[in-house]
Amino acid sequence: MKYVIVIADGMADEPIDEIDGKTPVMVANTPNMDYIAKNGYTGYAKNVPDGKTPGSDVANTSIMGFDPSMLKGRGPLEAPSVGVSLNDEDVAFRLNFINIKDGKINDFTADHISTEEAEELIKALNDEFGDIGTFYPGVSYRNLFVIDDLEMEELQNTPPHDVVGQAVEDHILKGNPEKADKINQLMFDSTKILENHPVNQKRIEEGKLPANMIWLWGQGAKPTIGNFPETYNLKGATITGVDLLKGISTYIDLDVIEVPGATAYFDTNYQNKVDYALESLKEHDVQFIHIEAPDEAGHEGNLPEKIRAIENIDSIILEKLLKELPNIDEEYAIAVLPDHPTPVNIKTHTMTPVPFAFYSTNITEPDATQEYTENMDNGKYGTIVGHTLLSEMIKVSKE
Repeated sequence: MKYVIVIADGMADEPIDEIDGKTPVMVANTPNMDYIAKNGYTGYAKNVPDGKTPGSDVANTSIMGFDPSMLKGRGPLEAPSVGVSLNDEDVAFRLNFINIKDGKINDFTADHISTEEAEELIKALNDEFGDIGTFYPGVSYRNLFVIDDLEMEELQNTPPHDVVGQAVEDHILKGNPEKADKINQLMFDSTKILENHPVNQKRIEEGKLPANMIWLWGQGAKPTIGNFPETYNLKGATITGVDLLKGISTYIDLDVIEVPGATAYFDTNYQNKVDYALESLKEHDVQFIHIEAPDEAGHEGNLPEKIRAIENIDSIILEKLLKELPNIDEEYAIAVLPDHPTPVNIKTHTMTPVPFAFYSTNITEPDATQEYTENMDNGKYGTIVGHTLLSEMIKVSKE
């Protein structure tokens, strides 16, 4: 038996006037999602427990089958993917390169700065502020800062994508004044290094936004989550372009499959993702395939790109999986769901439970759901705790 879980990050949405009160999922052409929903079981997954913020760290840990209640920040989850092994006293912050204008957060991605440009800026930060902590390059605007001070873990922080257009001063770190002031001063001082850096001067000449400030958030110490092979007695793997998902996978002992062209943006290589996934399934029992594009479109408020991303997931990834999985194993199960909603009119994550659908070759009497949308009221499950979904798939597939 093979299990595939397709994570369409941020795909769920809310009714939009511009498309007659429908959602991007409803207007997108998704025959393969509809097939899974019509011939399988459906419901809602509550991937974000009460009391937790609807971050991708929490929601994806749920989908991968573990209770995310113990997580404190996404910074430490991203550390393994950039080759950083945290010591017991370390706290890792997620570092965004951002663009500020008139004292406000103008763009939380610094116009999607390239990885190569980010690496040069990271070097400059280490040269100037290496006595405070260590900066590590990641992918594009997503990078890492590590400091040897466990008290930093408790500072209150704000994800920059939640406060675009708002004043920087209103959303800096809070809590222990001495610790907060140290990190906030580091962020403000970064502007002096970044504004005049050759990378940013060139970006301005090319008509791009400069990465003129760092934003530190999502901090935490090294977590203990669980072990996937021991918990499920199955060998699993993950395909993603996002360091966060690679880090979670590393901590729970899922193999990370590197895929050429997996950019974690609109231009990600969907075909390579599904091709590598099918090859991986020859050696693994469980394959997670994560696609970031719908979430990025939601954060940008870009309705056409969100619809396009959903259709690419359906027509490229799901269509080939449904066609080729029987050639790998005549018994298989496949699920599709977002980790959390990222509505285009809100431009950030929400707590709403997400619609899920899974099909198994062992399902003989599907529920009453006829298509994949945000409305799964006719589903078999109602609302389930997110981290139990994988176990339910396995149970149904063994009945």
